[in-house]
Amino acid sequence: MARKKTTKSKGSSGLNRKNSESFIAKFSSHPDTQRCDSGLMYKVIDEVSAEQVTDSDTVVINQRIMLADGSVIADSYKAGMPEVFALAEAIEGLREGILLMTVGSRYEFVIPPELAWGRKGNGGKIGANAVLHFDVRLIRLA
Repeated sequence: MARKKTTKSKGSSGLNRKNSESFIAKFSSHPDTQRCDSGLMYKVIDEVSAEQVTDSDTVVINQRIMLADGSVIADSYKAGMPEVFALAEAIEGLREGILLMTVGSRYEFVIPPELAWGRKGNGGKIGANAVLHFDVRLIRLA
């Protein structure tokens, strides 16, 4: 009998759900953490009084994306190459978070699976039911 090969993304669905719940509980217990009705959580690291972002904007950001276990899956700070994208293209939780920011500000976001890649993951580095932890600096509008 032939064995079926499967490709696995980062972590199993059940393990990711458990890690996500634990990470969310820990992050939400911090006194500076704010929570949106959607489930998005954030902390303001550096607030600047400047232009507010709108849904139709294209943004230039530096971001570090981590999983609940602390593993870094992308880091434009380290790469020295800011990312540029239309806000409408971002995952739901990141879009909601960036809309809270002003140009020059830096926030930390914890995006629950239902506002990110959900039960399917993205087929690569982000597994099913994975919470994402973002560190975002909004450099400018493009």
